[in-house]
Amino acid sequence: MEEIIKKLETETEEASKKIIESFKKELSQIRTNRPTPLLVENILVDCYDNKMPIKQIAAISIIPPREIDIQPWDKNILSSIAKAIEASNLNISPAIDGNIIRINLPVLNAERRQELSAFVKKIAEETRIKLRSRRDESKKKINQNFTEGKISEDNKFRSQAKIQKIINQANENIENILEEKIKEINQ
Repeated sequence: MEEIIKKLETETEEASKKIIESFKKELSQIRTNRPTPLLVENILVDCYDNKMPIKQIAAISIIPPREIDIQPWDKNILSSIAKAIEASNLNISPAIDGNIIRINLPVLNAERRQELSAFVKKIAEETRIKLRSRRDESKKKINQNFTEGKISEDNKFRSQAKIQKIINQANENIENILEEKIKEINQ
């Protein structure tokens, strides 16, 4: 009886951690006023009859205050990387300088900051929806186990409360991450 409940709680906790990690990863690719390799490293480039992320075909470095330099290991794919960056939704223009692609990030204006903040909030809400869906799935399994007589009513309510506590903690984490990202955008 206890194994069923523990398993469900553990699954819910692991799923919520994965959802939060996915949220963090998605936010890391959203531009702020500070340059970061995460901004461009996963952009897919058509090269070698394949689509490959920039991080697998080039070295990415940051030149403060607002420059990202990309140095491909094969200079023949310079233009392919530049085209992929231009085609991305980052609204940045790469410049080829010898064997290096330079990206100068302009300062974010107030309108763009508001757009990014709204976009980040939208991603946070989508993440919360995923968490609620996971919670509902877990509660459904608990109720099914109760109906089948595998767990007692006390264990049912205890387990539902524990799962809600896990989801509440995950929502709190999302809120903290969101606040931090919005703070970064507005700096």
